[in-house]
Amino acid sequence: MRTLIAGVIPHAGVGHTYPLAQSTSPLVPALYANLCAFVLDYVARQKMAGTHLTYGYFTQLPVLPPGSYDKDCPWDSNQRLDNWITSRVLELSYTTYDMTAFAADHGDKGPPFRWNEQRRFQLRAELDAAYFHLYGLPRDDVNYVMDTFRAFRHNGPDRFTRTKNAILETYDAMADALHTGEPYRTVLNPPPGHGPRHPPHATR
Repeated sequence: MRTLIAGVIPHAGVGHTYPLAQSTSPLVPALYANLCAFVLDYVARQKMAGTHLTYGYFTQLPVLPPGSYDKDCPWDSNQRLDNWITSRVLELSYTTYDMTAFAADHGDKGPPFRWNEQRRFQLRAELDAAYFHLYGLPRDDVNYVMDTFRAFRHNGPDRFTRTKNAILETYDAMADALHTGEPYRTVLNPPPGHGPRHPPHATR
C-alpha cells in the first residue's frame, strides 16, 4: 500500500536493500516525518521502477531542506515548527525501551509511550496534513494525491476513507489557522508528546 517505508531503528545491522541515513542532527525526527508522509510517498511512486528503494532513488526524493524547519510553526506561531513535529514523532516512534537513546537525543528523558491506536491515528493525520501544507499543495491536490493510493483504498476501504477524511479535516483546520492567525488546536488530550507512558524501569 506504500512505496516508501521509513523507520527509526536502534543501532543494528541491516541488509543491503535497507538504505541507512545516519545523523546526529536535531532535525532527524523532522526528516523521519517527511519520509513517512503521504505526499513524499506519492513522489517516490512516480520514480521507482522496481520493488527496492535503492540509494539512487533515495537521493532523488524531494525532502524538505533543513532550513524549512528553522521558523515558527505556520499554523501555530506559539511553537517552533521543528518542536511541533518532534513531539508527534517521538510519541509515534518511542514506544519501546530500545528507542531510549533516540528519544533522549531529542529531549525526551521519560519512559516510552504506550501504543494507543486512536492517538497514533490522529498524530499521523496531523503530520500528513502538515506536510501537505509544507509542500504547498492546495486542498484539491491533497484529495487527488490521497486517491492515487489505490491499493490502500481497495484493500482497506473503510480505513482508507477514515484516514483520508482525518487528513483533510486536519488540513482544513490548519488552513483556517493560517488564514485567521488563530493557532491550530489538536483534538488530542493530553496534547502530542504528553500521551500515556509505560511505567519507568525499576532501578536495581
